[in-house]
Amino acid sequence: MICPFCGANDDRVIDSRPAESGRTIRRRRVCNRCERRFTTYERVEQHARLAVVKRDGSRVPFDPDTVLRGIQAACGKRPVPEQAKAGIVEAVEEELHQTYEREVDSRVIGELVMARLREVDEVAYIRFASEYHQFMSVTDVQRELDMLKTRPKNVKDQRDLFDAVPRPAAPADP
Repeated sequence: MICPFCGANDDRVIDSRPAESGRTIRRRRVCNRCERRFTTYERVEQHARLAVVKRDGSRVPFDPDTVLRGIQAACGKRPVPEQAKAGIVEAVEEELHQTYEREVDSRVIGELVMARLREVDEVAYIRFASEYHQFMSVTDVQRELDMLKTRPKNVKDQRDLFDAVPRPAAPADP
């Protein structure tokens, strides 16, 4: 690794630890020439870029920064910590890469973000939903508020109701 201070390519690792839920390795290094310390991060490279299919049918590469900007706009001056916003982006990105190989509809991304925002801050959720659903009137907003009041909140680490229902066994082959 090239030292960012003196440009030497002679360093040693003095500490390594997982970061970002284990998807990244954080390494503290010390330059053997100038003896200054610096940090590097090692991530697995995503081989296949995920494409987002927009409403108009166009395709663009998935960009977590775009998702973060949408969340930040929705949160505005709300008391939502930056760490929570970044956590939403990480969770959405991880779920997308686990579920989709090449393409994902932008609506899926919006639904995933809304589900997580709803648990973090209801006002930010409504702001995001108003853009996502393209509300045209106060009636549209009121309808979403009414639905928000009637839906129970998800409880962390609680399984969905339908996941708990036993499924019938498949018939055995003769």
